[in-house]
Amino acid sequence: MHVSQLQYFPVSLPFLLIFWGLIIVLIGLTVLRLLRYASISMGITEGALIAILGLSLLGSYINIPVAYLPGHRTVTAGEISFFGMTYIVPVVRQTHATVLAVNVGGAIIPVFLSIYLLLKHRLFLLAAIGTAFVAVVCHYLARPVPGFGIALPIFVPAIATAIIAIALTRRQAAPLAYISGSIGTLIGADLLNLGVVRSLGAPVASIGGAGTFDGIFVTGLLAVLYAGFARYLPA
Repeated sequence: MHVSQLQYFPVSLPFLLIFWGLIIVLIGLTVLRLLRYASISMGITEGALIAILGLSLLGSYINIPVAYLPGHRTVTAGEISFFGMTYIVPVVRQTHATVLAVNVGGAIIPVFLSIYLLLKHRLFLLAAIGTAFVAVVCHYLARPVPGFGIALPIFVPAIATAIIAIALTRRQAAPLAYISGSIGTLIGADLLNLGVVRSLGAPVASIGGAGTFDGIFVTGLLAVLYAGFARYLPA
């Protein structure tokens, strides 16, 4: 597979536009000063929050190949619909292997931001519990799709993350939600299913890419929005 075939946005154009629209909503919250409170809760400036989410969306286009998994020949469609989402799949007519890649926007950026939040807020125990909970839920609900890879309902990571973050801590729920949702989804949906991927005949298996990126992105938005509205919620 040529390296250019690895670079593509994981979701179709309508969903991509919706995600950009959500970022514009966050910019609107800046005007309402809600994002200022979110930035204080997360320990990140308002501009950095918006920039990180924007870079995550742009970075979803970039997949970095890390390994080749022996597989079967396959012919793939350009798009696959699953769980109400339409995902983009690179068209490859023949392949003897599945390219294992890491998505910049759905894996690399969330992991580095999660590490920063973990160290800044010292959420080691709570993050371990929250991440384990989200990972178990995502692993249970993730589904292997022939010719595509692993798919997960878009709102599963966000809902699981909201439940565990609020249950564990109200004061630090925002950074905990981002850490647990991002890392838990990557572990539960992607990493724990690597053994299944090679039998699906998918040309590319992207960690944090199509199938899980949307859930991780929505979880990040949830964490920021929760932080912005937290002061209006009962303690």
